[in-house]
Amino acid sequence: MFRDFAFALIFTSALGLAAFAQSSDSHNGPVDIQINNNSLHLGDDADAKKIGLPLYPGAKLKTDDKENNNQANLALFTEEFGMKLLVANYVSPDGRDKIVDFYRDKLKRYGKVLECHSDKHGGDVDVHDDDKDPKDGKSKELKCSDNNSGPVTELKAGTEDDQHIVAVEPEAAKGSSFALVYVHMRGKRGEI
Repeated sequence: MFRDFAFALIFTSALGLAAFAQSSDSHNGPVDIQINNNSLHLGDDADAKKIGLPLYPGAKLKTDDKENNNQANLALFTEEFGMKLLVANYVSPDGRDKIVDFYRDKLKRYGKVLECHSDKHGGDVDVHDDDKDPKDGKSKELKCSDNNSGPVTELKAGTEDDQHIVAVEPEAAKGSSFALVYVHMRGKRGEI
């Protein structure tokens, strides 16, 4: 129990350290912490390849004037559970429909592709590690939110515990922005 408390304390400290590192000019890479069988990785080193999808032709990493917070790579592993989250945001001069068609085909390798609509990027990522199908104990299928409306088209493939998401939104000027997301959860048993 003390080990879990210590790791939680270090995890909280690492989050603060990562936020400080991202805001300073001295940011030199990801933060990795390992204590016994517990590990934490925090970084901005996510990209399409690490997410398991090809990059849409001609797309470029989205950059903001304020901070470069358009990529995230978070992994937390303990003896009791594990979680990995990768997010990368891109822009393209092409319209939403072309990007959606491209990724609809690429996501098929992860299972049935579901098309949803929301008001913002990543507005509907559901992960419930303790919410398994009572019939077979497997992770539940993905679904769209209740309202399933809005300008953002979300393509989802996989299960609640292992999902790939592409969220595409038309830009106000020209082209589109899109987010590639990978989420994987495991309980006590299992590998990530």
